[in-house]
Amino acid sequence: MKFDTPPGHAAIPFMSTHVEAPVRPGAVRGGVAVVLRGEALTVLVLSVVAYRLLGGGWTLFAWLFLIPDLGMAGYLINRRVGAASYNLTHTYILAAALAGFALWRGWRLGELMALIWAAHIGFDRLLGYGLKYAVGFKATHLS
Repeated sequence: MKFDTPPGHAAIPFMSTHVEAPVRPGAVRGGVAVVLRGEALTVLVLSVVAYRLLGGGWTLFAWLFLIPDLGMAGYLINRRVGAASYNLTHTYILAAALAGFALWRGWRLGELMALIWAAHIGFDRLLGYGLKYAVGFKATHLS
């Protein structure tokens, strides 16, 4: 059995160390990418199921599902503002904050909106659209 080892690293007999290509910092490949996509699918499915269990209608879902993508409008100003505004609308933190506030206040529409928001983020992450770096739209935490 032959093992390819990077310079300066000893071969570990029970583990292949073959490296296809160097991995850029921040790039996600292999098993880690599969796990992140699996998490995204889980969030998407659970958000949609919870939305339906709370009695949310599909018309509202369709109207609000793409609203977080308005965060891309920041790219009309520049890449730094675009990345910041996109990330602001594509973080689970704010969706969870809305959900917590809505639960605390008994605001059913807010609960539904938070679930739609989380579903959108899960869908985007499932497709590989991650949080953006300011160097460009395609530079994300997932690619």
